[in-house]
Amino acid sequence: MHIIQENCGEYRYLVRNQYTGEKTEVIIDPDKYDLFLDQSIFITRPEACPFFRFDELSAKGYCTVHLTRPEICRDYGCWRMLILDAGGKRAGRIMCQRHLASDDEQLTRLFEEQINDLVEPDDAIWDETVLSILRQAGYTVLT
Repeated sequence: MHIIQENCGEYRYLVRNQYTGEKTEVIIDPDKYDLFLDQSIFITRPEACPFFRFDELSAKGYCTVHLTRPEICRDYGCWRMLILDAGGKRAGRIMCQRHLASDDEQLTRLFEEQINDLVEPDDAIWDETVLSILRQAGYTVLT
């Protein structure tokens, strides 16, 4: 979830990811200014992303910062686990196909030594096993 940290004017915002602490400047897509100004979604969905809007006429949901959305939003739906280090910084992601995307050497080594060769056809059991390994190594995992 993103929190607006600062309104920079001219439809520009500095947002902070509440899980990773990452900060990103986003800009409301020009074709979505009117949609963004409609704050009615927060009456029924107060927990919604501050940039998500629902257009009643088309019955569709929209990201009003789609062109400049944060990286974690670009990855949404493509990963099954987001892995944070002990300081809460993003260390890597396990993708839907059970492979690791990470530049963190310690996490990469752990994955290669204890996770990569796990043979478990049941996704739920595989996920629980991996969660346990990662948490024992001091990582926080968001699913």
